[in-house]
Formats: sequence, structure tokens, C-alpha cells
Amino acid sequence: MQKTEGLNWLHNLRTKWIMYRLLHIIAISLAITLVLSAIAVNILNFSIWSAALIFLLIGTVILLLNPVWKKSDDDIARFVNYKYPEVEESAELLLLDAKELPMLQKFQRDKIEAIIPCLENPKEIQGKIYISGLILFIALFISYGISKIPAIKHNKNQPTEAQNLIPAIKENILPEIADFNLTILPPAYTQKASRKQKIFSIKLEDGAKVNWQIETNVAAKKLSFIFNDKEIINLKPKNNAKRDWEFSKTINKAGFYQVVVDGKKSDLYQIELIADLPVSIKITQPKQHTTIDIGQPQKFTLKANLNDDYGIKDAFISATMASGKGEGVSFTEKRLSFDTNFGNRKNVSLTKLFDLKSLGMKPGDELYFFIKAMDNHGQSSRSDVYFVSIVDTTELMSLSGMTNGVNLVPEYFRSQRQIIIDTEKLLKEQSSIPAEAFKTRANNLGIDQKLLRLRYGQFLGEENETEIGGDHDDHDEHVEHKGEEEKFGDVTAIMDKYAHKHDIAEDATFFEPEMKAQLKAVLTEMWNSELRLRTYKPQEALPYEYKALRLLKDLQQKSRAYVAKTTVKTASLKPEKRLSGELDKILQPVQKMNFEQKELRIKHLKNALSILESKRNGEKLSEDERFKLTETEKYMIVAAAENPASFLNALTSLRRLSAAKKVVVRDIDVAQSAIQKMIKAEPAKPQYKTTLPASTLYQSYFNNLNKSGR
Repeated sequence: MQKTEGLNWLHNLRTKWIMYRLLHIIAISLAITLVLSAIAVNILNFSIWSAALIFLLIGTVILLLNPVWKKSDDDIARFVNYKYPEVEESAELLLLDAKELPMLQKFQRDKIEAIIPCLENPKEIQGKIYISGLILFIALFISYGISKIPAIKHNKNQPTEAQNLIPAIKENILPEIADFNLTILPPAYTQKASRKQKIFSIKLEDGAKVNWQIETNVAAKKLSFIFNDKEIINLKPKNNAKRDWEFSKTINKAGFYQVVVDGKKSDLYQIELIADLPVSIKITQPKQHTTIDIGQPQKFTLKANLNDDYGIKDAFISATMASGKGEGVSFTEKRLSFDTNFGNRKNVSLTKLFDLKSLGMKPGDELYFFIKAMDNHGQSSRSDVYFVSIVDTTELMSLSGMTNGVNLVPEYFRSQRQIIIDTEKLLKEQSSIPAEAFKTRANNLGIDQKLLRLRYGQFLGEENETEIGGDHDDHDEHVEHKGEEEKFGDVTAIMDKYAHKHDIAEDATFFEPEMKAQLKAVLTEMWNSELRLRTYKPQEALPYEYKALRLLKDLQQKSRAYVAKTTVKTASLKPEKRLSGELDKILQPVQKMNFEQKELRIKHLKNALSILESKRNGEKLSEDERFKLTETEKYMIVAAAENPASFLNALTSLRRLSAAKKVVVRDIDVAQSAIQKMIKAEPAKPQYKTTLPASTLYQSYFNNLNKSGR
């Protein structure tokens, strides 16, 4: 037994070593995972399950870098030799078979067998456990701090509802009110929970219900609410003690209110509404005007982003197809749905593939569509109207309408039309003619396209083929100047030598800028067509030829402008009223404009400004001045009901000035600022000029003449 006791001690030491090292690795991996997962979940918005994946990844990497399971008995024996001098560097003898050892090694092995069981376990294998525990403890604090960053950021950038409800100035509560509570019940469409507050000024959603619970110090004979200085509501006490009062009201309008206890009025308390905005619709694809040319697939993808403050209930596409031309145009309306479940989500990305052939569209037809969306409050909104048209090659090749609109020499259009005809004929005969003849005809068509392009270039001031970025030094009219001597002081001669004034494309004034831009687009399409014809690719040139012809015909006429393209929905006509001949309800238009009331209002407001300005020295208001301020107060009540955030404090200051015995300059400043906003800027009135604009110059000239005469 004693012969194996030392070997068992080494085996136990190896097992403890591996176990402690594994615990150390697990603790370090867990510490790193806590920090990284806190960043991923709270800042990068990853799932909480990503923490398990991070832990497995970190632990695997550390184990691969430090494979503790590979620690062998020989490694443990070498560590014992280094740590304990008593074993005389002979711990490896315990791992060998005693029967195969020489006599001296047997004696040494027996000696170590007696020493090793008395040795203490080394502290090195436990030292890293304490370090890893400390690291794990620190990581816990770091991860906790990271988890609080989103809340701090939210509180900093977006104040909480309780913070939003704090009024700009400190509220003054009537001394008769011992305690009060307000409970706000948001409407169902907001999906928000009820909330309570201890301030009278309220900020709430449109349609929310407010419940006031008020407790008075003494039994009150009467307690009432006054809304916007118009609506008076008397409350009933909850019991005979007349100290507990309760009142509920649904708020649908911003403004202010007061609490009145036994005839004593409180300050003005603000009511601010949070409006429910309609759904915001943004179409990112396609463009608002899309034309599908020949050779392009008759399909397109609609991509849109919808946003709402509370939730989107539904959205659909209203599409109208226009077919035919002239008086034979017919419209077909369709309602197309999105294959998605909105589920009252606030942000939705929509995608819809349109197959124009499956919708029944043919070349020459047009599609007008818009997106209509509804939120969970029942509000609807719609996007702009988008247009998609398919080019009708038959209409392009016809000569109808060529003589109307812009006079751009009709035979040029026929030339482009002839190039298309010749190109299609060449493609049909390609299989029956030699390759050399095919290339020759394609190149000749390219030359014809080039000549046509140069002829159109004349409309933009291009005189030759190298006009775009070309050099004009070889023009005869400039070469002949090189031998002439410059005339000293003759600016025109010098400019004529270096300037080329009549063939600059940017200075051509044949057309408006919009038409010039379309002509440049025509030249670009002709150039692309010419390039492919002269490289023997007429099949690829054909779409560019058609597009050039379509752009040219667009310059000739804009033959399609239908009511269905507009975004305004007109009222439907009543058939029973048409052709009846009844004119008794048709009256002459009468325009009523009441300028007197507006001018009277401005007059009262200006008088109030002058009165307040005259009282900055602390002088008391007279009875007449108090009456005039009372007239101004009526206008300010209306303004405060419409915009309490801007005028409520001013109304309070104005009432304080009217009732107080001592004038406070701060109240004057607040009231004057609000009155100036109400007056706004008056339109400038024309004035008769008694002197000419240059009369000052004439007067100065006359004065100088008098001085010289002296």
C-alpha cells in the first residue's frame, strides 16, 4: 500500500489542478460574456439568447488556447520537483515500475514514498480561483452599468410622461384644497396604461378621460370647474361632509381651466393635447414617373415604408388603368392588398410586385396608383399618385399629331421612324443574307443615325461632330485673325480673336431649359443607337431607337392629361339635377369681409401695449385703463384657448395686473410679449413719394454749385 501512496498523491494533485483551471476558465468566460452580452442586448438590441452563444464561443477559444486536459503526470512530477526540494528532483520515479528500477533508484523511490504524503497541497493551483472570482465580480458591476445606459439615454433625450407634465412655472394651489389626485385614462387606440399625477396642468392624448379627486380642508359649499372661461361645471360632493369631490371629463380640445372653491378662483391650469398623427407613407421605389420601353420587362416592384405614432391598422393600393386615346379613353379601378399582417405595428415595410400583363395592361396603357393607409384611430392618409406607362410602338411609328406642338421639322421624325423600320427589316433578313452584307447595312444605318444626330445637334448650337468638348481653333474665321495686328485699346477685336460666340451649345436659345434637356436626352439615345449599329448589334440598338422616337414625340405633343392623374377627388354629379333648367338657387356671389372687427381688435391690443408701457414706473392703473385691459383680456382668452402653451402665462399676468394694486414689471413684459404676437406684422401700406428717388443727388449737386460760385 505504501508503495502506491505517492503515485496516488500525484494523481490527485493532477485532478485538482485540472479542476481548478477549468473553474478559472469558466469564470473568465462568464465575465467576458456578461460584458459583451450587456453591450449586445442593451445597446445593439440583440436577443437575450445571444449570451449563450457568446459564452460558448469565448469558452471554446480559451480552452483551445489553454488545453488544461493535456496536463500529464510527468508535468505534475516536474512541478513537484520544482516546488518541493525535499523530493530531491526524484518525483518521476513514482511513475515508473519499481520492479524495473536499479537498486539505488529503488532506495530513492522508497524514500520519496515516505516524504510525499506529508507534503501540503501547493497554493498555486488555488491562487487563480480568487483572481477569476474578482474579475467575475467586477464584470457583474460593468454589465449592470451598461444595462442602465439605454434608460439614461432615453431619460435624457425623451423625457418621461411625468416629466413632460411638469408645468413651466410653479403651480399655486388654493389653500382650501388639502389634497388632490388626477388620473388620466388614455383612449384605447394609444394602447397606453392609465397614469396618475399630482399637478393640475395636464398633457394628455386626444380623447383621453381625466378624473379629478379633490379633498378640501373644510366643508365647501360649492366647488366648480371653469373650462376656457366659458364652460362652467358644478361638482357634487361624494358625502355629506362636503370635503371629498370627484369629477371626470373627456378632453378633446386644448385650452385651460380653473378650480373654484366657494367663489375663490385658482390659477389658470394648462390643457395640452397630444395629437394623433396620420400614417406617414414614403414610397422608395419606383420613381414617380416610370416609362417601360420596348425590350424591358413589363414588371416593377413597389417598396414603401409606413410609420405611425400609435399603430397601423390597414393599407392598400388604389390603382387606376387608362386604356385607349382621345374620347375613347376608359378607366379601370382596382384595389390591391398587401400580403402582410399589420397588427397595429408602428413601422411597416411593404413590398409588392406588379405584373402589368396580369393586370390586363397593353402597350400604350398607363397605370396610376397611390397607397392609402388607416391607423388604429380611424384616420386615413394617402401617398402621392405614381404613374407607370408602357410605350406603344405602334403609336410611336404613326405620324398622327406630328404637325402639332413644337415645330421641330417633321421630316426629322420621319427619318428616325425610317431608321427603326430599316433596323427591323434588317433583323428579319439577317438569316438570309451574307454576314458581310449584314455588317455593311448595319454600319450604313449607323451612319444615317449619326447624320440625324448631328442635324438635331444644330438645335442645341452644335455645328460639327466635335462640338461636345471639341476644339474650334481650326475655324476659318478665327484663323484669318492670326495674321492681323492687334489694335491698341480695341476690346472688341481682342475678344473676337479668342471668342467663339455663335456656336456655343450652352448659349443656344432655341428652346426653354426643360425642352433643351429633353433634346439632349434624345441625342444621348441616338448616340447609343449609333454605337450599337456600327458595332453590328442592331438588336441592341432597337430599344434606343424607340426611346429616341418616344422622346421626340413627347416634344411634339402631350396628348394624355386625364382627371385620373390628379390627386384631388371631385364631388360626384347628381344626375337628377342635370339639364333641369332650374336657376332659382343660383345667386350672384357675395363676398363678405369684416374689416372693422379686425381693426377694432388691433386697436384694443395697441392701446393695451401703450397702457402697459406707461406703467413701468410703478404707477397704478386707473379705472378706465382697467376697463381697456379687460377688453384686451377677451382677445387673449381666445388665444389662450387655442394655444395655451404660448398665451396662458400672459393671460395670468394680464389678470394679475388688472386686479393688483401694485404693478409688477415682469408681468408687464410677459403680457406685452404675448400681445405683440397677437398683433403680428401688419402689411406695409403704399406711401406717396413726394420726391424723386435721385433727389438727394440733385440736392448735393446744387449745393456744390453754390459753393463753387462763392
